[in-house]
Amino acid sequence: MVIKDIRVYRGRNIYCHRPVIKMIVDTGNEDIPTKNIPGFNEKLLKHMPGLYKHCCSYGYEGGFVKRLYEGTYLPHVTEHIILELQNMLGYDVKFGKARIIEEYIYNVIFEYGLEECAVRSAKLAVEMVNKFVKGEDFDIEKKLEEINKVVIETELGPSTMAIKKAAEEASIPVTRVGNGSILRLGYGKYQKMIEGTITQNTNCIAVDIACDKILTKKIIKEYGLPVPEGDVAYNENDAIAIAEEIGYPVVVKPFNGNQGKGVFLNLTNREDLIIAYRNAKNISDLVIVEKHIKGKNYRVLVVGDRVVAVSERIPTRILCDGVHSIKELVDIENQNPLRGEGHEKPLTKINIDTISKFVLKKQGYDIDDIPPKNTYVYFRESANLSSGGTAVDRTNEIHPDNIEIAIRAAKAIGLDIAGIDITMENIALPLNLKTGAIIEVNAAPGIRMHHYPTRGKPRNVAKAIVNMLYPKGSKATIPIISVTGTNGKTTTVRMIAQILRIYGYTVGMTSTDGIYVDDMCIYKGDNSGPRSARTCLADKNIDAAVLETARGGIIREGLGYDLADVGVITNISEDHLGIDGIETLEDLAFVKSLVIEAVKKDGYSVLNADDPMTPYLFERARGKIIYFSMHDNNLTIKRHIENGGVAVYVKDDTIVIANGEIVPIVKVDEIPATLNGKVLYNVENAMAAIAASYGVKVPINIISKGIKAFYCDENHNPGRFNIFNVGNFRVLVDYGHNIAGIKNVIESAQKLNPNRLIGVIGVPGDRSDSSSLKVGEICGNGFDMVYIKEDLDLRGRKPGEIAKLLEIGVLKGGLNKDNIKVILKETDALKAAMHSAQPGDLIIVFYEKFSPIVETINSFIKTRAYDNVVNIERA
Repeated sequence: MVIKDIRVYRGRNIYCHRPVIKMIVDTGNEDIPTKNIPGFNEKLLKHMPGLYKHCCSYGYEGGFVKRLYEGTYLPHVTEHIILELQNMLGYDVKFGKARIIEEYIYNVIFEYGLEECAVRSAKLAVEMVNKFVKGEDFDIEKKLEEINKVVIETELGPSTMAIKKAAEEASIPVTRVGNGSILRLGYGKYQKMIEGTITQNTNCIAVDIACDKILTKKIIKEYGLPVPEGDVAYNENDAIAIAEEIGYPVVVKPFNGNQGKGVFLNLTNREDLIIAYRNAKNISDLVIVEKHIKGKNYRVLVVGDRVVAVSERIPTRILCDGVHSIKELVDIENQNPLRGEGHEKPLTKINIDTISKFVLKKQGYDIDDIPPKNTYVYFRESANLSSGGTAVDRTNEIHPDNIEIAIRAAKAIGLDIAGIDITMENIALPLNLKTGAIIEVNAAPGIRMHHYPTRGKPRNVAKAIVNMLYPKGSKATIPIISVTGTNGKTTTVRMIAQILRIYGYTVGMTSTDGIYVDDMCIYKGDNSGPRSARTCLADKNIDAAVLETARGGIIREGLGYDLADVGVITNISEDHLGIDGIETLEDLAFVKSLVIEAVKKDGYSVLNADDPMTPYLFERARGKIIYFSMHDNNLTIKRHIENGGVAVYVKDDTIVIANGEIVPIVKVDEIPATLNGKVLYNVENAMAAIAASYGVKVPINIISKGIKAFYCDENHNPGRFNIFNVGNFRVLVDYGHNIAGIKNVIESAQKLNPNRLIGVIGVPGDRSDSSSLKVGEICGNGFDMVYIKEDLDLRGRKPGEIAKLLEIGVLKGGLNKDNIKVILKETDALKAAMHSAQPGDLIIVFYEKFSPIVETINSFIKTRAYDNVVNIERA
């Protein structure tokens, strides 16, 4: 079995509303059921006993094993192996499926927790299957260990993961930025960035102060808060002098260290002081020597103006059993599933290093000693989870005075989130210089000790942080409108954006011609996919987003946002059939319906009641429904209104909205984009835009004003039914590229009463032969003369292939061969059409690239004007 392709869907997608990966595999020249592969099932289950619990299609544990022995195919087995490998690595994933797409070629689709882990698990699964088919053995433990090392490096730590989950539980969209610990919460102007526990609101000067332990102590002391005596030692002699001045016992620690690295406590003599100094010097050029404060180590976590959690941190230690050596006990404890590398798990594995041996020596032990039973042996004197320590929740025990002291210390430094380290005998007693001291203030405090205490109640610190960033009643996201459909997407998106701008929003818009912030294009080209949506939503300037969401992007990557306030489907008609596995209108509707599935519970799905596919779409729609229709007697509209639903439709040549009462919005002939009602499909687009705007609570008078100010010109709607006056004839430029779109444009153009209707036609090369022939037939029936051209991007076709199909179709449509010209280059075909134009003619060009067409028209106009001037002068 060979992997042909791996594709990652990071957002909601047509397979699942959770992230999935699609792997395409080739099984070779034959598909062998598992029951016919000697020893395969036994070897697989021996190596992966967790598969016994897989339910598969039978719906009960053991169902998958039953399928194995009945005989199933290797891609299906691969799917289950991938899910089980991820389970073994700590990810609770369940969704998967394997489907044949052509002979011996399968899609294997599976949910994932961490992308890097899932991709590696997929490759490992294929390798494993191939080995087992050959009867070979496999060291799965070694392979899993290799993947786990990657997981440790790339997965979010417990603190960041807790914040991510808290935001998601609050229905706040979360995006991981890069491969580190930076998260973007929310969208547009309401987004907030956070790295670990440092928020975008955290003052960088405050962080610098907190990193300077001496400056921190100085500021806190000025606030009248208790801190230990001490100073910076620049050399060993300084360290000795400071210790002797303040008196033993003392503490030695790096000036700018973290996580307790290089910290030595309770040093009682010069010899130990020098050893500690030299170790700390390896971490930092400057070393702090300060008075040792007796007592327990407490971490008080301040978020905003509240203390949200308190932990007693217990230094790394083990309880001896009188049987095993210290080294053996460490090995046993490190097998604890709660312990991992670094910040991988709630607790960190114990590491016997130089500091550990130093601390053991102070207790009179060596790592090979067997201490008496029930004796605690310590490996650190400082209490940090990152060096293997544990934590006990003491949130309910802290004295009110100490709460106030901790908050004052955080504010003195200027931190919105701070970990205040206090050493004292009992946090339940008031803190003063006689009972204890503030040892440090941390600008990026870890929160796993509060979420996963060894003893005591877990505290949801992450929720408190999210609530501080987004207080009750505040917004985390902006109005999002997502528009899809076969025709009218771009125009509808532009109409909605126009209405929202008039309402006062700064609008981010994605479309087939670019990404816009209000009227400024920040990226040119086709930007109707998920990456463009993510780019738009990451812009801090916007307070509303209108996203054109095309079929191709949905199939390739899914959606670029989480949930929309409004999802719009303009219509479903024949287009792209035979591409990407889409063979029928139902297939196409299934793909596009993702837009109305990914709608908020209190949002709206906007559907075209005149479209035959709407009953299918209705079953998949989420939120409330707003229908639109060209007819006030549409049965779907009537029933919907009777049931209290909202609808937009045409009544007596006026677009109205029914929302409990019938409210006029705009007369059809008052909408510039309809050319006095002649362009009927823009009436439909206007109704879709009106419905979507209503769904995000834009007042009706603003909706009316916005739709009346939208024109079919290069400024408002470039490339969509744009008409250029070229002397005594006109050129109509449109992006019609499918059967319905081209037919609509021709029918609307015929209402403009041209002398002759001339077409410059072409279709994309990836359209089916039957679709291309049908377009040609429509054009042969609708035009008086046709110029056939081809796109520069042939999309896999040979030069002239599409042109020939169109020519056959045009002839079938009834046009005489003498009135058909084949000129493959788009601009050359348009030039020829303009040069042969007669007064009153209307040329329609269905373009591939808009700018070259406009340049060609403008150049022709200038040349014609110059020729006229020359002729006048000659006369």
